[in-house]
Amino acid sequence: MNLVDRVEAKEMKKEVTDVHIGDTVKVHMRIVEGEKERIQVIEGVVIKMRGGGARKTLTVRKISFGIGVERIFPFHSPRVEKIEIVKRAKIRQAKLYYLRELRGKAARLKELKPVRPTTKAKKTPKRGKKAKAAKAAKASS
Repeated sequence: MNLVDRVEAKEMKKEVTDVHIGDTVKVHMRIVEGEKERIQVIEGVVIKMRGGGARKTLTVRKISFGIGVERIFPFHSPRVEKIEIVKRAKIRQAKLYYLRELRGKAARLKELKPVRPTTKAKKTPKRGKKAKAAKAAKASS
């Protein structure tokens, strides 16, 4: 590990959210106005991620009052409080620049369904000879 990697490792956050391109996210940014500090939430679609290590950034696009707004966030910045994933989308490209030209319903992405648990429920027969035999065995015990 060279000197640059060691310096970057100190600057990186320990726990980060697993964000992918196409995810709709809420980015909680710490805004400083004079002496006051507040948290501003920006919700939008991640259209681009670039860099690596402490230099990793993500570009979030949202529609604000009918105008498309894009904002670049340094992933490991101390100003970024947290990143919440609202929903995930199925995408086929690494950069979603084509969303810039789309409006309204055309700009929607197909949502990914949440992953189901891997444990399988035991199926019981509902009708037929096996069901009658299972009921009889259950009744006798």
